[in-house]
Amino acid sequence: MPHEWAPHPPISEEDYTLADAVVVGNLLISLLRHADRVASACQAQLVNTIAPISCAPGGPARRQSIFHPFAATAVHARGAVLDAVVDCGTYDTARFGPVPLVDAVVTYDAENGGLCVFAVNRDRARDARLALDLSRFPPLRLVEHRALDGADPLARCTADDPDRVRPHAGPGVEGRGADLCATLRPMSWNMLRFATG
Repeated sequence: MPHEWAPHPPISEEDYTLADAVVVGNLLISLLRHADRVASACQAQLVNTIAPISCAPGGPARRQSIFHPFAATAVHARGAVLDAVVDCGTYDTARFGPVPLVDAVVTYDAENGGLCVFAVNRDRARDARLALDLSRFPPLRLVEHRALDGADPLARCTADDPDRVRPHAGPGVEGRGADLCATLRPMSWNMLRFATG
């Protein structure tokens, strides 16, 4: 006799905010930076319980805000993780002391000529300017700048507005050749993807 599925009440289900998504993006940057020591990392739950995807019986699935940095990093962080030198201002925290306002990591796929910069701006009020020195690479062109930001750090995706928090085209880069500058909006996660040619 087939088992009949019975819905259960929500258990440990969260509606993640834009701020949560920036934190998850920053966590992924930390994991990549320590790829020489982190042998494996995974997202334990994928649907409903503290997860990047939410759904209800008989209803559609929706992406939570934290889905986006996780998916983009999983798809585009390829090849070697490079040392990124970030020189920026700091803010004071009670637990960790001064913390940099900008965090970034770079991955380079020499086989396919792809370079990805993942960066967060932790400043809640001001843009950050991220100078990129790409002179050690073959000529690169910007493929896309995806940004996850917004005026309301507590914005979340809901059943009524499932796309409220999602990446959009960022401002791109300024400059020519190997010396470029990207604008990171306040409290944002960013992915700048470059390719040869």
